[in-house]
Amino acid sequence: MIPYEEELIVWLNTLPLIYRLLIIGAIPASLTSIGAVPVILGSKITDKSIDFGLGFSGGIMLVASFTSLLLPALESGFFTIVYLGIIIGALMIFALDKTIPHLHIVKGYEGPKGYMRALKSSFLIALAIIIHNIPEGMTVGVSVINNTATGLIIGLAIGIQDIPEGLAVAFPVYRITKSVEKALGISFLSGFSELLAGLIPFIIISLYPQAISTILPFLMSFSAGAMIYVVVHELVPEIYSHGHDDLSTLGFFSGFLIMLLLDTLLG
Repeated sequence: MIPYEEELIVWLNTLPLIYRLLIIGAIPASLTSIGAVPVILGSKITDKSIDFGLGFSGGIMLVASFTSLLLPALESGFFTIVYLGIIIGALMIFALDKTIPHLHIVKGYEGPKGYMRALKSSFLIALAIIIHNIPEGMTVGVSVINNTATGLIIGLAIGIQDIPEGLAVAFPVYRITKSVEKALGISFLSGFSELLAGLIPFIIISLYPQAISTILPFLMSFSAGAMIYVVVHELVPEIYSHGHDDLSTLGFFSGFLIMLLLDTLLG
């Protein structure tokens, strides 16, 4: 760990946990909005850039699920709880996918039939992003609770991958509505929902502080299971639907290696 980061970690550890969560959680939340800047500036966005960016996001999320969540959870020794957390986390996103109406960039509409005409496309895209961001936000939150230094790494990594995700959110909204304000608003909502999701582990731990030694491994594996589900079920179909397979794969491995690098240099 480099000296100035040690000072930052020491300072963060002097703060109450809720402040640490808000400060570190604000990193990915703000970087999501930054991702919408090219749309605001009127830059031309291509499917290639979106596929590369989403592939990049998938690589970071997959590594973070294992190195920062599953492995520390398994070290706790509560193997059954960890396995159960993975399953329940994946099932939660599956259930949200099937019960909440939302619109994917490529896959199109998902959820109960009959809502597509009643709800606007931009609102459906916003719901899709909120579902997507729940595991990301929880990952940041539970990582900070477990270890401030690890939480900062995860916050930075999720934030980096949220830049292309912010673009992927804002671009289709702008393409549908022709409104820069709506595109920016949806991007901001995406980041804010992630920040709120980061507080879920804190609320659970606060309600049951006496059981933190078992709840924490469960929450970590729960977040990992949810994130892995998002990568496999949401991101992979999106990035391999435009015929840019090589570029999507390059983006995936770029994110994969950058997350490993962050883990190595800052861990």
